[in-house]
Amino acid sequence: MRKIILLSSFFFLTPLVIMLSFLFLSFITSQKYNSFTLTEKSSKVAYAAIPGAQQTIILKINSEDARVTTVKEFFAYYKSALTPYAQAVVSAADKYDLDYRLLPAIAMQESSLCNKLPNKYKDSHNCWGFGIYGNKVTKFSNFTQAINTVSKTIGVKYKAAGLESPEEIMTKYTPGSPNGSWALGVSGTMDKLRINL
Repeated sequence: MRKIILLSSFFFLTPLVIMLSFLFLSFITSQKYNSFTLTEKSSKVAYAAIPGAQQTIILKINSEDARVTTVKEFFAYYKSALTPYAQAVVSAADKYDLDYRLLPAIAMQESSLCNKLPNKYKDSHNCWGFGIYGNKVTKFSNFTQAINTVSKTIGVKYKAAGLESPEEIMTKYTPGSPNGSWALGVSGTMDKLRINL
């Protein structure tokens, strides 16, 4: 009984939907309405020796600004000391042909964006765990120097060795990471920083 009801409703509703769609389409095409355009139409001139001037609005989205804004908002959300350095992070990524999300993601994985550094590393400006082995600590004079050094190392030395993805970088950056947890953390943070344009 149920199959008969479904079959009969299909044969009743299908032609109804097709007819309504056809009526709606013919209603839309027959309407004389002004469409929205970004150009100003000239007055009723059939022929003109010189083309009339048209005002055109050109919108350009600067993706670099969006990247800086995204990184800055990400740093600010976590109350990171790196917030004023968002532009430096994106510029260094561009300079060394890196994904702009990589350095913030590594900083998040290594130090929660400089929020959880051990006391002996507080003045190191090293949020990336870069060059820290046992008692050896790589210190930088400021965050800009740190950003440039870490970016250059990954962008030049690591890429030359074919290490580009977080999983590949992990093999040299932090080879003792159990079960790839470092790469998973970095990749997860990079996903959070994705811009949907």
